[in-house]
Amino acid sequence: MAVTIFSPAKLNLSLAVTGRRADGFHDLVSVVAPVAFGDELTAELAEQFALTCDVAGLPVDGTNLILRAAEAFARATGWSGAAKFHLTKRNPVGAGLGGGSSNAVAALRALNMLSGERASATELTAIATGLGSDCALFLHDAPVIIRGRGEIVERLPESAAARLRGRRVLIFKPTFGVSTPWAYGRMVARGGDYVSPVLAEAQLAAWLRSEAPAEELLGNNMEPAVFAKYIALPVLLDGLRRDFGVAARMSGSGSACFALLSAEQNAAALRTRIAESWGETAHIIETRLA
Repeated sequence: MAVTIFSPAKLNLSLAVTGRRADGFHDLVSVVAPVAFGDELTAELAEQFALTCDVAGLPVDGTNLILRAAEAFARATGWSGAAKFHLTKRNPVGAGLGGGSSNAVAALRALNMLSGERASATELTAIATGLGSDCALFLHDAPVIIRGRGEIVERLPESAAARLRGRRVLIFKPTFGVSTPWAYGRMVARGGDYVSPVLAEAQLAAWLRSEAPAEELLGNNMEPAVFAKYIALPVLLDGLRRDFGVAARMSGSGSACFALLSAEQNAAALRTRIAESWGETAHIIETRLA
């Protein structure tokens, strides 16, 4: 018996990091949307947990979140079975697109199917939350608001989700990645990049009450800390906004960025500009918000 699970990438359409917590994590308020692009995880029953991947060099040992998720599922449910996984990797590593967290949730879903649905939705959420701050959001398959360190997840109201769902988006990533711990460390060192939680909630509430398009939701206060070192990011984003009139931002801690496209917009010229700026090896993906 084998199952195959789609493991989507995600975009932080808005991200407000509001401060550092006593436990070392950061509090945030963010609207996150999965996209119709990502990895694929196949799992089939086996004598022990194992992982292979079609991308050379990706860790396939116990440090990989897929195997950590599998062990956590077995512990939480008492399931004595096991599975071997194969990951077809499309989501670029070090992009801030949630690839590892999405893979972990795909593993949980696959094991729940293989085990005869041993875990309830509530139990899956608890397991996912224990694996990482942004894992639980991938259980929703819809735009969500995340708070706390990312473990508090609320589905976006349908009226607001409808303004996002199906929107064309161009995702692009340079050859380099950005370490998330480094980016948060830079925010701590700089000190002045945080947003008041009151202001963050007020801005989000205003967008939810309105009928404004997705373009008016976008924002990311991690950008100044990251852009100060990785100047190629703001140079390209500023050029795309100026010359093509698109709403463009960095997703999460980067290095992936994105631009919202109108229904009729031809993305060819944007692709050309990105390749000219970041080189032909830059990842460029056109997809839609899910």
